[in-house]
Formats: sequence, structure tokens, C-alpha cells
Amino acid sequence: MTTLLKNGTVVNVFTGELERSDVLFEDGKIIGVGDYANTDADTVEDVSGKYLCPGFIDGHIHIESTMLTPVELAKMCLPCGTTSIVADPHEIANVCGVDGIKYMLEASRGLPMNVYFTLPSCVPATPFDESGVVLTAADLEPLYAEDRVVGLAEMMNYPGVLMGDSDVAQKIADARAHGKGVDGHAPFLSGHDLDRYVSAGIKSDHECSTLDEALEKLRKGQWIMIRQGTAARNLEALLPLFDEKYSHRCLLVTDDRHPADIAAEGHIDNIIRLAARAGKSAVTAIQMATVQAAQCFGLDYVGAIAPAYRADILVLDDLDTVAVRDVYSAGVKVVDNGRVADIKAPTVDAALMERVYNSFNVKKLTAADFHIEEKGSVCRVIDVVHGQLITRELICDIDWSKSNGVDVERGIIKLAVIERHNGTGHKGVGFIHGIGLRRGAIASSVSHDSHNLIVIGTNDEDMATAANHICRNGGNVVVADGKIISEMPLPVGGLMTELSGEEIAKQNAEVRQAVYALGAPRTVEPFMNMAFVSLAVIPSLKMTTLGLVDVDEFCLKSLYAEEK
Repeated sequence: MTTLLKNGTVVNVFTGELERSDVLFEDGKIIGVGDYANTDADTVEDVSGKYLCPGFIDGHIHIESTMLTPVELAKMCLPCGTTSIVADPHEIANVCGVDGIKYMLEASRGLPMNVYFTLPSCVPATPFDESGVVLTAADLEPLYAEDRVVGLAEMMNYPGVLMGDSDVAQKIADARAHGKGVDGHAPFLSGHDLDRYVSAGIKSDHECSTLDEALEKLRKGQWIMIRQGTAARNLEALLPLFDEKYSHRCLLVTDDRHPADIAAEGHIDNIIRLAARAGKSAVTAIQMATVQAAQCFGLDYVGAIAPAYRADILVLDDLDTVAVRDVYSAGVKVVDNGRVADIKAPTVDAALMERVYNSFNVKKLTAADFHIEEKGSVCRVIDVVHGQLITRELICDIDWSKSNGVDVERGIIKLAVIERHNGTGHKGVGFIHGIGLRRGAIASSVSHDSHNLIVIGTNDEDMATAANHICRNGGNVVVADGKIISEMPLPVGGLMTELSGEEIAKQNAEVRQAVYALGAPRTVEPFMNMAFVSLAVIPSLKMTTLGLVDVDEFCLKSLYAEEK
């Protein structure tokens, strides 16, 4: 069956030109670009005054961080023009291991949004945390047989790379032996250490938060993924990369983006729109979001409107505002005038479903579990940096007479990370600054990357109530005065829900508002910021089930500053 889109203006992502042209496609593949006005096609659409561009590719995303199952994410992203994503399933892998990866493969099979995968390289992310399982190179190697596996995911364990850790080296070697690339994750790594990291065969980075960092990595041959997610918004700092001498080695990614933001602002289309508003070329941004992302991952015949390419085509009412009207995926119209077609969820093996729906193993918690023993008056406090995933270390005098060290006037409240997979009972408890709660507590089963139970609060009683509620339902919860005032259940691995994007976006917005009502400033995305406070691969100070981790020195640190 042939389809002809005639009289459109094609965005040529190879040359950056805008060409008045017809596009002919058949059986999911483009077979002609040029003058096909007299072709006898089965379906003909006149797209005069419209722009035609390839479907967008998100080059690095964690599906789990959208809190949606793959089918529901597709329903949200397709109207935004995203027809392909490269997903790293290390969130569900930290909870359920290989079964989690297999679940994601099955739950995304056959969707009209292409879902490619990179295999999680760091489960757990560091030796200072406890995931549900440990994945070795031997566990991952058989999964390269899957045709949608395109590489090894972000190598967060850069100390392991630099120190020659044997299993890390084997994971990289296996990926390269299968002809697959290796993605990077090395915030602020530079100089000789960066040379050694890149020399290991690591081709990309999505953690650049400054232009100087990005340029050094770009000059050393890495692809730079310009990230604009929910908590990490790096676009503004990296806008110079849209200039001609740099843009050809860059792509656009969301990494971690909440559904409320997708619903309100968009997806990859939003990044293009923001760049255009900042005076950058929309065509250049589209090149980053299409053919360059495909080239980075070796996706043949994806990401362009040209003969032999997969017919993933967007019809835009306007170029600079990226006003998506229609979307074709493999030649099938899946979005018509902004309305997405009905998409059926793939069938998933019952045993895998059982595994992902039963992921909690935590005893009932009491207020006593959050009490901090007074051993000194000067403590290390995690300081949240708004708009970033990095944190800072504060050294603060603690007034223990105030609610066991909590001082809401100074913004110092409690933080706890509790092991939830294997019933070890391990927990790290300390202090955090920058979240802004003045009363109550919030808790979540989303805490990167091991996804243990994380709780932030102003009093031990509300923290216990919030934590126990999460152990029953997963997800996010807001508690005040012993009562649940808002929640967003995530029963799939404690990370996702089978609700629609519209429903979860509404819940997502409501739990945020509930936290703001408890005093948090609107410059904080409370649950996303909280989720990264436990990720001990991003500087500088983090909390895990084993206690505080100094990421720069890559070691555990005492809560008490007088101690090491």
C-alpha cells in the first residue's frame, strides 16, 4: 500500500536545506522524494504549507522515570513527534534484574514508537548501595541477541573504568565484540582521567552541565547528549553547541522526564522549541533529534526523509514552534491532527508480571527507625542544587534540642534511605537542605539507582507513616499530621503504573502541589530531586542504605564532620 504526501516542505537533515517536495512511501519504507505528483498512490494527502521532517529520536531515556509503562509512554510521546527512543532499563533492572529487562522488552514489543535498548552497565551503580540483584557481564551478554539492543548503557562506574575493574572491562569488551557502542556518564571528569575513560571505548556523555565540560568531551571524540529533563535542565548552558562547528556531534535527550511535564510542555519537540526561542536554528535542532541520534547508535535507515529510510514522518504546521499535526510510524498514520490512534498493550509473560508486581520486602517501620543518635554537634548535610542533579556538602552546627536536629527555619530536615529488596534492614539516616518542607514528610520507592525506599521529613512520625504506605502501594506519597494528603501509586516494580499518561500526569501534578503546600519552593521538583539524592555517582554528597557517600572521594563518610 502506497501513500503520497504531496506539496510539502521537507527538512533535509543531511544538508540542512528546506526542499519543496513530495514523499512517497510503501510497506513502511520511503521509496521516493521529489516530484511524484502524477503517481497513482493508494492514499494521497496534500500537505501544502506544511513541513515534513523525520520522527524525533530520544537518544537517552529511562522509561521508568516517566512512571509509565511503554505503551502509555508511546501514547504520550507520539503526538509530540517522538517515534523512537533509546531506553536504558537500569531502573527496573536494579529492582528485578534480568527479569526486569525482559519485562521491558516484552512490554515494548511491536509498539508504533520504536523502543531500542541499551543494557544496564551498573547494577548496582556503586558498591555503597544495595540493589535487588547484581548484574554481571555474564548476565548481560546473552541479551545482545535481542535485535533492539543497541549498546551498553551509561557507564556510571567511572572509577571502575579508571581502576581497571575486571567485570566493568568485560562488559565494555562484550558490547564492542557485538559491534555495539558504550554510553558514558562521567560528570566533571576531565584531563587525563577523561582520556583514560574515553580510551576504554566510551563514546558519549549526557551529564554535561557546563559548556567547558561539553567542549572538552566533544574535542575528545564523544557524542554530547544535550539533556532537558525534569530535574536536570542543561539546555541553556549548552546552547552554544547548536552552532555549526559543534552541532554535528550532538543529540537531544530527556533522560528523566515526568509525565506532567510531557503533558504540559512536550518531549523532544519541547527541546527544539526552546532552542528556537533562544535564537538557534530549528533545522539544526531537528538534525540533532533525528539523523544524528540515529548515527550515534548505528540505527541504519532511521532518522531521515530519504529513499530506503523507515517512513517515520512528521507533518508540522509550523517549524519553529514544532507544531506536530500528523505522525507516521513505519508508514502508518498513528497521530491524526494531534489525536493519537488506539494502541494495544503487548502481552507480557505472567511470570514476569508477577515478579515486577511484588518487589517490596520491608518490615513495618516506626518513628524510632528515623531517630538519629547524637554523637556530635557538627554534621554533614546534603544540600540540593535546584535545577541540577548534583548536590553539595554543607557542614552545619546541629541543634539537637530541636526535634532531633530538624530545624525548618534553617531548612535542615531529615532524610532516610531504607533497603527494600532483600529485607536486610539496612538504612542510612541524616540531614538534607534545599527541599524546603516546613511540615510533614514525603516518601518514594523511586530512588536512583537501586530504588530503595527514600523518605524526607520534618518529623519521625510522619516519616514512618509515609514509608509504610509506600511499602504497600509503591510510588510517591505526601503525609502531614499522620494523614495521607496525596499519593501516586506505582505498583510495577515500585516505579511505574499501568494508568494512562493523562491520569498519571494529573496525579504527578497533584503530589507536587501537595509538597509545595507543605512549604517546598516551586524551584524544586521535589520527587525528582529526592530520587537523585541517593545516586552515589553524581557529586558531591549522597545518601544510601549504607550511609553518606562522598562521591568525589568515592567512599563512605560519617554523618559527624569530626569523623571521617
